[in-house]
Amino acid sequence: MLLTILKSKLHMAAVTSCELYYQGSIAIDPKLLKAVGILPNEKVTVLNFDNGQRFETYAIEGQKGEIGLRGPAAKLGKKGDRVIILSYALMTPLEAKKHKPRIALLNGKNRIQSE
Repeated sequence: MLLTILKSKLHMAAVTSCELYYQGSIAIDPKLLKAVGILPNEKVTVLNFDNGQRFETYAIEGQKGEIGLRGPAAKLGKKGDRVIILSYALMTPLEAKKHKPRIALLNGKNRIQSE
């Protein structure tokens, strides 16, 4: 049996842009992707802390400091909203017991406060 376990979390990222006419994704600062181990094109769940919306999309490499909602996701938030970005991994129960997710707490400028 495999369990779906939290792999990575960017906590309280600030949305910096919304671009509706795009193929769809969330653009994330490359440094943040690396810090928590999210790969480009990896499926992520985004939780909008300010309006309660939740959606799934895939991560793409953005610019420094960027958290950009692209495509239909741009309708689920606005610039300045705080979001939580999660990725998951499938693990056996034994792997899950040993696993520690990579979590980064961000400030209002999308810089890591603590890991």
